[in-house]
Order: sequence, then structure tokens, then C-alpha cells
Amino acid sequence: MGSTNITSAELSKEEIARYSRHLLLPEVGLEGQKKLKKSRVLLVGAGGLGSPLGLYLAAAGVGTIGIIDNDRVEENNLQRQIIHRTCDVGRKKTDSAKDGILRLNPEISVLTFNTTLSSANALEIFSRFDIIVDGSDNFPTRYLINDACALLGKPDVYGAVYRFEGQATVFDARQGCCLRCLMPEPPAPGEVPSCGEGGVLGVLPGIVGGIQATETIKLILGQPASLISRLLAFDAWHMRFHTFHLSKKADCPLCGEHPSVRELIDYERFCGLRPETARTDEDNVESISPKELKRLLDQVADIQLLDVRLPEELFVSKLPGATHMPMNRLCARMDELDPGRDAVVVCKIGERSELAIRMLREEGYRGRLLNLRGGMNAWAEDVAPDLPTY
Repeated sequence: MGSTNITSAELSKEEIARYSRHLLLPEVGLEGQKKLKKSRVLLVGAGGLGSPLGLYLAAAGVGTIGIIDNDRVEENNLQRQIIHRTCDVGRKKTDSAKDGILRLNPEISVLTFNTTLSSANALEIFSRFDIIVDGSDNFPTRYLINDACALLGKPDVYGAVYRFEGQATVFDARQGCCLRCLMPEPPAPGEVPSCGEGGVLGVLPGIVGGIQATETIKLILGQPASLISRLLAFDAWHMRFHTFHLSKKADCPLCGEHPSVRELIDYERFCGLRPETARTDEDNVESISPKELKRLLDQVADIQLLDVRLPEELFVSKLPGATHMPMNRLCARMDELDPGRDAVVVCKIGERSELAIRMLREEGYRGRLLNLRGGMNAWAEDVAPDLPTY
């Protein structure tokens, strides 16, 4: 800092005290802290990654923090989403996160967007901020964030967690690669389980979110040693870090030499979660409510029960009499099923089971297939209240 005179016009007396450890760092100093104060950062998601991000960026003095999320706080969030408290269960995550941030630093501004990020609103919302930080947990949103940032010329600070593994990088099409350079095509639906399906070590989002916060601060300060074009992979179980170089692809459809992606698209369809054409009646998946299934079982109906969840999920709850056949083994174990017999397919909330039904149909299953609406969580709420939800 040298002989720089700090006046109240630059930072208040309270701010000097609050950020004094930053001011002692030559890499930050007064000018850096002023950059942080003027910066505007948007967090996409107020969950596992968004929680440490919001707290650390607020503590660092980022002047304006935006939060976009349309979920409410659930009890199972509290194991890792440290910005929320037990008393916040049932509240909008944006409201709970805003309160948590302002408890830590009441001098900053927090803007909330209690909505789903979509192709219709992403460009307008992103245009208000300098940096976008990806705290999402699904591929349609990740590709949407990536494309919107590239089109607007903004950095996308990326993070992802699953079980004991995490990843972080900075996608900035102006200087390096984008997500489409790394993954031109998204994984097939059901191929990569979500944290809600496969679990996640509670402290892992804190570590990865802390890395994202560090990268965000460095971008604001203009420090060159960032994760642009480098992917940092972390294995929490074996406590190992690995760094991989990422190359910008000349044929990337978004940031390559001859881009074909010039506007935001339907990302649910791009990721295979919505069909290219309207479904016929034959394509539609029939469903059955938990109470309707209970009546069938009480009548000793001749029906198969097929549970396509991961083995670890069975420790939480089980449907009596169900055959367990995880999604990734479904086609290989088809010969264990009677393809002419009616079946009810079960998962956690009814999404994987719908995909499983489509897979079974493609493999030639002839019997009637019903999806348990709401999955095992709905069964626990409507039929077996002694069972936990997760």
C-alpha cells in the first residue's frame, strides 16, 4: 500500500476496519477493495455451492450480490447449504440467503430473483452483472449459463459437486474455452445422477464454492492467475487435487471460428429432457398415485414393482415387494423381468422412473407400465408417514 492515504471518501472508517486484512495485501490493497465494492456478481443457485459463495463474497466486500433461485429451503438442504438455518425451512431460498448475507455484511446490496432461470430471462438478468457464478445442479442450466455468458461476453465461474468429487473452472469465451468446448454434447438423461440421487459429502460444496469465490475475487481484482482454460478436479475422499488444461476448440458451435449458436435455445430439449417432436399417445407415460397403488396392493393385484434407484437410496426407504434394478443396470437385467406383466416403476420423485419406462419400452417390454407419481417421497407422505423423505 506504500504511503497511500485512505480517506473516508474512498472507504468509510467502518469499511477500513472490516477489510483491514485485505488492505494489508499488496495484491488487493485500497484499489482492489474499491473494485470489490463496485463489483456486481450474480449467483445462480442458493444451494450447496451458492451458500459459501454468498457468504464469502459478502465477507470480501463485493458491493452487489444477485441471487436467482426458485426453490424453498428443505430440511435435507441443511446438511450442506450453510447459508440457511433450521428456522428457514419452508422459506424461499432467495429470502433466506439474502438474510444470511446481510447478517454477515449489512453494508452491501443484495438483489433477489425468485424465478427459474430460462432462455427468456437469462440475457436480461445477466446483463446487470459483471460476473456470473454457476451454482446450479443440472445440465440444462449449466449450458444456458455458459451460452448466455458467451453471448454477453461475461465470465462464467463454474463449479460442480457429486458424492466426494468436485470440479471448478472459469469459462470465458473471450480468453479461453467454454463449456461446449469441453462437452459439445450433454450426457444422456439419467446417465449422470444428481446429488439428490447419488448423495454428496456435506463439506464438499463448501470447498468447491470457496474455490469459486476465490476465482471470482481474482477476476474482480484483475489477477491473471485464474482457472481460465484450466479445470481443477478435487477428490475429497482421497484428498487429491488434479489440474487439467482445457483447449478452446476451433469448431466449437458457440465460441469457435464459425459459430452456429447465436441465440439461446431450448436447453431442456438440447439435454434430451424434452422430445424434439410432440409425443404420441403411445409415447406418453401413464402414472399412478401412491394411494391408488396402495389400493391395488391391498387387492393383491398381479403387478410387478420395479425400483430403479441407487442401492444407497434403499437405506432411506423401501417399497415392500419391489424388485431393485438400478437405472444403469436396467437393460442388462431385462431378462429378470416378465415383459408381458404389468409393472409400476418407482424412484425418488418420479423422474428417473419415467425415463426407465421409456427405456423398457424401447427394449420391447409389452406389459402396461405405470410411473409412481411423486416417487418414494410421495409414498412416504401419502401412504407411509413413518418413512423418511430425502
